[in-house]
Amino acid sequence: MRGQLAPGERLVGAEVLHGGITAEMRRLTVGAPDGGTRDLVLRTFADPSFATDAERLLNREAGALIYLAGTGVPAPGSVAVDAVGAHCEYPSLLMTHLPGETVLGDRGLEARLPLLARQLVAIHALRPVERPRTYGAWVTADAVVPPPGADAGAWAVAADVIRGPVPRYEGRFLHRDFHPGNVLFDVSGPRITGVVDWVENSWGPADLDVAHCSTNLALLHGPSWGLRFAEAYEEAGGVLAAVARERLYWRLLDALAFASDVRSVARPWRRAGRAELTTRAVEKRLDGYVAALLDALG
Repeated sequence: MRGQLAPGERLVGAEVLHGGITAEMRRLTVGAPDGGTRDLVLRTFADPSFATDAERLLNREAGALIYLAGTGVPAPGSVAVDAVGAHCEYPSLLMTHLPGETVLGDRGLEARLPLLARQLVAIHALRPVERPRTYGAWVTADAVVPPPGADAGAWAVAADVIRGPVPRYEGRFLHRDFHPGNVLFDVSGPRITGVVDWVENSWGPADLDVAHCSTNLALLHGPSWGLRFAEAYEEAGGVLAAVARERLYWRLLDALAFASDVRSVARPWRRAGRAELTTRAVEKRLDGYVAALLDALG
């Protein structure tokens, strides 16, 4: 950190940022000799369980941020990366701080939904000269475990859908973890001021990014909002799979992956003020969303 400061600058404050699952995030306030300040953000992989992946993940995100700097997508700028912890206590990435805040409450969602959709369409319009790695699926049909009390028959049908062949798709630049928790808003607008957490950026179908945001919306706000996001994406000019069965494949490939990690997903939402989103409440919404997808697209 010290080597990234201008002459006379010093670290004057640090604040833990909540919401991350795999890494620790801190906002660092840097003071200048003239009394002014600027903020940076430090991503740190301190958890030993992620130590083997830290170098790959941090270098991937740093590369994405360098590319995004010239695209118009509001992403942080990469300041420095210590992917192996040679200079920091743990593998870390230092980046610029963006204004705005995450908004996870139900109020104002009607206005935010088209903003999220337009931002994702803009991300998918990017054409990097050097493509990122191909997306990875986060679940397989045989690994799907329905949450307690779920409709076992519906989940068996859903697992069979993703057991089938992978649909053909036209590749797009994916954020791969696009959802309200990774989008910053100026709530007075509202308008989007930043998109963060580019660790999982990859190449794949637009449907998969839409699916991930849809699942998060369904769990945060109810299954109907998960269904509505795809409509908003198309209204914003985005193009999804033409065949309903293919759309269903991508939506379920994402939704079913949440079943094994609901507790980790719900915890930061509660810390952000959504106390009603207990693990059980989110499991029920996930079950309802899977059923709704099968009804709508099956």
